[in-house]
Amino acid sequence: MNDILKYIKRVKALAQNGLAYCENPFDIERYEELKDISILMLNKLTDTPIEKIEKLFTDDKGYQTPKVDVRAVIINEGKLLLVKEKSDGKWSLPGGWCDIGYSPSEMAKKEVFEEAGYKVEVEKLIALLDKECHGHPEDIYHIYKLFFQCKILDGEGHGGTETSEIGFFSKDKLPELSLNRNTRNQIMLMFDLYNTNKETVFD
Repeated sequence: MNDILKYIKRVKALAQNGLAYCENPFDIERYEELKDISILMLNKLTDTPIEKIEKLFTDDKGYQTPKVDVRAVIINEGKLLLVKEKSDGKWSLPGGWCDIGYSPSEMAKKEVFEEAGYKVEVEKLIALLDKECHGHPEDIYHIYKLFFQCKILDGEGHGGTETSEIGFFSKDKLPELSLNRNTRNQIMLMFDLYNTNKETVFD
């Protein structure tokens, strides 16, 4: 990971944590300045428009913690279910951000149904990975990724609001992956962990 981006994200987190708890008006002013500096630095480093970065910061209130991304892992007859993302035309495990009011396993079920058209049973958590440690493109968020082993119960496979199609792929014939969502090494890890007694992989 780019060390500069790592430091910027840390400054942003410190500023936001300070604003969440601080009552002294002079300290609030200092934390606001730190937040503004981190926005400008992100803009210079990533070429992301300032307006977009400001909106991300405004929408993300309170004490800073990692965001949580859930992915469902389904393998049938040696082939892994992937969905084609409309946003980039590439393929990923069904999943997305965890929503308030849902447990992680409930989110996995919800995402598979919405993105692939299947009702599934969540069997176990097979991996919990820190996105920063696994070769993804750089992201302004710090993200934990939860991978759940699932089994199809019912449904007819089809795309959804955010996905254009689905497919089952063997490990030696993978399509172009959406690397912001999952890497080839992670997909290989899912093949290795699925339906085994191996312990959950973490970090």
